[in-house]
Amino acid sequence: MTTRPEHPYRARARRLTAAAVLATAGLTLPFAHPAEAAVPVVANSWSTLMYRSLTVDAQIAQLRTTLAAQQTTFNTRVGEVAEAKIANGGAQARLTAATGADTTARAQLTTAVEAATAAKQNLTKATKVKPRNAAAVTKATGAVTAAVKTVNLRKAAVERASGVLKQARTGAQSATTALTSALAAWKTASGAITVTQQRITAVPKAADLAGQGAKLSKDVVNQVRPAFTTADTAQVYGVTVHKNVAYAFKRMVDDAKADGIAISGGGFRTKQRQIELRTINGCPDVWTAPASSCRVPTAIPGRSLHEIGMAVDITSGGKTLTSKSTAFAWLKVHAAQYGFVNLPAEAWHWSITGG
Repeated sequence: MTTRPEHPYRARARRLTAAAVLATAGLTLPFAHPAEAAVPVVANSWSTLMYRSLTVDAQIAQLRTTLAAQQTTFNTRVGEVAEAKIANGGAQARLTAATGADTTARAQLTTAVEAATAAKQNLTKATKVKPRNAAAVTKATGAVTAAVKTVNLRKAAVERASGVLKQARTGAQSATTALTSALAAWKTASGAITVTQQRITAVPKAADLAGQGAKLSKDVVNQVRPAFTTADTAQVYGVTVHKNVAYAFKRMVDDAKADGIAISGGGFRTKQRQIELRTINGCPDVWTAPASSCRVPTAIPGRSLHEIGMAVDITSGGKTLTSKSTAFAWLKVHAAQYGFVNLPAEAWHWSITGG
């Protein structure tokens, strides 16, 4: 039986769901977050790189969600700018018309005042003519009356035009302010999109991060071993592993399960247990004989990665893995994503160095 092909988006979806839920809920696993991993520094670095590699899709997904919202906002701002430009154009047209009407009304008032002045002068002349011409006086008086009436009408027109002009100026100012505000909001929205796009581009690829972690794995082992204590371990579904690999191992178990592959195994064991296994497995000499000389390959005490919780003898369905098993096929394809490498001579043995 062979493992089914992995759809390119399914593994990504699993990682997104797990990491996004934790991020949204504000949760931290007791062993998962790099800040909680044990010293030395290189071990923290490995843990951080693997954590980032396994959550990078969630980070990108969140950024893409933010980008989508920003693009919606941007489109709204574009519409607002268009509306503000139309409104401003209308307001400026009304201001131009009101300015023209006010100028015309004032000019008409000036003409009316001049006509009234001339009419009054004519009346004065008519009243001074000897002998008195009653008809001429009456006519001149009528002209003055009409001219004064026209002046009053023109004054009222100027007042109305002035009021309209004042409103037009206020409207034009408000429209200009609104347009300026809309343009500023549009610019802000555009800038936010650019920043988010740059952040998406800057997010490193998961494979690159995992690759950087792999390059540190030997240093992790060399520096962890001298200072290791059992306090540096954590339980993952009943398997004891080093805190620094616990998150990656848990993700591997969870993702395998999502693909229908159940994996478990034996992780940390004491040096004393390693000695016992060397004896049980028939090693010619507990302390010097190479692992390959034992009936079941078993590392010399003090050299096994199990002793620092950075190796797991993986089982599936309660059975030790073989190179023909479905779980082995799955691990061969995916384990490197989680920082685990197989020891070629032992299908069941997976560690951060492959040793």
